Amino acid sequence: MKTIIIEDEKPAARYLMKLLQEEGIEPLAMLNSVKESVRWFENNQEPDLIFLDIQLGDGVSFEIFGQVQPKSSIIFTTAYDEYALKAFKFNSIDYLLKPINKSDLRKAIEKYRERANPVVWDAFQLQSLLSNNFDNKYRERFLIKVGSNLKTIHTETISCFCSKNKATYLFTENREYPIEQSLGDLESQLNPRDFFRISRNSIVNLRHIENITTHSGSRYQLYIKGVEEDLIVSRERVNDFKIWLEN
Repeated sequence: MKTIIIEDEKPAARYLMKLLQEEGIEPLAMLNSVKESVRWFENNQEPDLIFLDIQLGDGVSFEIFGQVQPKSSIIFTTAYDEYALKAFKFNSIDYLLKPINKSDLRKAIEKYRERANPVVWDAFQLQSLLSNNFDNKYRERFLIKVGSNLKTIHTETISCFCSKNKATYLFTENREYPIEQSLGDLESQLNPRDFFRISRNSIVNLRHIENITTHSGSRYQLYIKGVEEDLIVSRERVNDFKIWLEN
């Protein structure tokens, strides 16, 4: 079976690859963006099966199929578990909820292997059906690797994201975790009603701001419980920050 993984969260992609290898399946490629995926399809023979995340760092994965039209079967890997799943069932397309369970993965693979013919699907019809569910749909959780374990962190519990030492960190009230995404990628994934990028180095969650004080140069300093980083609103973002607080 020729398979590929399209997933922008590298820990999740590596975990899925490990599970597939345990099932005797060696994925041909691990892709993490719309752009990279399109380039891969243009230069490689299409696989039998695609494990596909919906929300990628540079867009929604359906954008891939507006540029290339593989006839591969798809198993979606998704954190969205409401209307989307009804749509998947309606189209007879398999899905796996994150964090992925080994038993569920095995059942999905067995279901694929038992089919006499691959599912016939139309990318544009599928995109149209699901668009209401995923347009303006923001991240609800993050999958974090802690040692050899995986941990799910719900977005509302995240205090802020900070960039330091050429890496990005997710902060909760209790601790910080390194993540693969850049702050630029995160901006498009987070609900702007709750999260605001105060500077080149930080994105904060409104719900976790405990105090705001004036700082030099007409700037503001923010205080968030459990976060010792200097959270200072940059001069060019001060006006937008005040508007964000009022709205």
